[in-house]
Amino acid sequence: MRVDKDARLRSDAQANRERILEVALAELTRSADVPLSTIAKKAGVGQGTLYRNFPSREALVLEIYRHEMLQVVDIAAELLRTRAPDEALREWTGHLARFAMAKAGLADALHKALSTTCGQKKPGHGQMTEAVALLLKANEEVGTIRPDVTTDDFLLAICGLWQISPDDQGPVRARRLLDLVMDGLRVGAPAAARPGPTADTES
Repeated sequence: MRVDKDARLRSDAQANRERILEVALAELTRSADVPLSTIAKKAGVGQGTLYRNFPSREALVLEIYRHEMLQVVDIAAELLRTRAPDEALREWTGHLARFAMAKAGLADALHKALSTTCGQKKPGHGQMTEAVALLLKANEEVGTIRPDVTTDDFLLAICGLWQISPDDQGPVRARRLLDLVMDGLRVGAPAAARPGPTADTES
């Protein structure tokens, strides 16, 4: 009986944690300044339960952002299994753009959280770098992008995604920015320099 009770308590605690994260994601995406008491109330838990799981506002924001970013990161390997490398890179960056626009409020909350955590890196940054490195390497191996592009180069080139307003023109601006980035990556690509078939070889 004791084992069953402990298991039930752990299950209830996990359910509370997941519910808090789900509600906090929705609320912080709408407004970076939503009170934690509102999150606790909408999640159906007491403030004590919220603080036991997340001892500070910053801890809650960082955990939400880490989880959401990992969802985007995980898509990279799947796209490489089902797309050509350059298509995978472009599509993955499109996913990142949609995330950036959909989570504008969350990004604002993250900025405020990081400003109080002694320069801590954004959660998921390491995994994000690994995903970019994986995509760039796949493209370099088939010669679809220039060979000297680093992960830092790429991340700096697309950082404008986080500045795009999530209004009606947001998707248009994001597509234009990504097209410009992809065009730049292709300049000097080995595949682009290879001669195409001649008339003799086509006949």
